[in-house]
Amino acid sequence: MTQPTPLAALRMHTDAIIFDMDGTMIDSMPWHAQAWVEFTRRRGMQIDVPDLMARTTGKNGTECIVELLGRPVSQDEADALTHEKETIYRELFAPRFAEVAGFRQFAGQVHARGLKVAVGTAGDMGNVEFAMGHLGMAPAPLAIVRGDEGLPGKPQPAIFLEAARRIGVAPGRCIVFEDAPFGIEAARRAGMRAVAICSTHTPEQLAGPHVLAAVRDYTELMNTDFLESIHVATA
Repeated sequence: MTQPTPLAALRMHTDAIIFDMDGTMIDSMPWHAQAWVEFTRRRGMQIDVPDLMARTTGKNGTECIVELLGRPVSQDEADALTHEKETIYRELFAPRFAEVAGFRQFAGQVHARGLKVAVGTAGDMGNVEFAMGHLGMAPAPLAIVRGDEGLPGKPQPAIFLEAARRIGVAPGRCIVFEDAPFGIEAARRAGMRAVAICSTHTPEQLAGPHVLAAVRDYTELMNTDFLESIHVATA
């Protein structure tokens, strides 16, 4: 871990872990970036991909399309364009699919310690089915909240709050795992603690008073006593 975990925060009662999906569960963000390159190339558009990713990572599909085009769009147009872009992404990522190192093992340990597991993602149904089909998580998360369910994307807290509601856990008893600044901020606004997964951003970019730890991946996290400390707190 790149920073010490605040003892008081660890001692807070924890009942659930809420995982973001892209960049947190699966190592997908480079392929989302490549998908935007191909999507815009087909339209003769030139974009600053890092800038677009900074403005859209964590937002839902409609919000991403509005950011890209810089104008309002109808829901039908947004849905069609989102479908095209995400299809490109899945075609690119499928042959190279990878989890964030150690994710499935860590998720199994979380379940074994009696913590509830949910997913809160801005991804749509197609991307969720794609990710979960490849991951084969057992047991499956108790709830998965998607970005195409009519909720605003991150940094608004709605996705995480809905995930907590569906699994019957108070926000203050949830810890969010996130890889993006908008997601870390959404956790703060939801009144949840967070762990920063630094697969695409630096610890400094994911810092906050509610952030318990910042790690490269789950292999690094499992080499600490983080989960044991959380388990003691819930006993």
